Amino acid sequence: MGAQKGRDLLLKIADENNAFVTIAGLRTQRLALNADTVDVTHAESAGRWRELLAGAGPRRASIAGTGVFKDAASDLLVRQVFFDGLIRQWQVVIPDFGTIQGLFQIISLDWRGEHAGEVSFEIALESAGALTFTAV
Repeated sequence: MGAQKGRDLLLKIADENNAFVTIAGLRTQRLALNADTVDVTHAESAGRWRELLAGAGPRRASIAGTGVFKDAASDLLVRQVFFDGLIRQWQVVIPDFGTIQGLFQIISLDWRGEHAGEVSFEIALESAGALTFTAV
């Protein structure tokens, strides 16, 4: 994957009809994939070096973004999902790479405004199940 425009990274949420809606004009976005380790080191481990059990630790994804809502409908959808504590299908579209999709829960939703600027928001999500990846 070569250099890409950051604005082409999209964050989408499934609406009540399971159609994906781009939620915002995000100016900054981040997707982090993590896997925990399971240490199985024992007294007879070679040189007492740590040993890990492959594929045993939980995996998770975190999404964070900052921007402005593109319209009232996407703002309302995200707020309602947050206040209802729902877990919904989300997509992160990474240009020239693919799409990561799965269940996420909004864990943080913040608004801020500056005297001479627009109202912006920050959102953070954590995965709530298995994710799929579809290559471009």
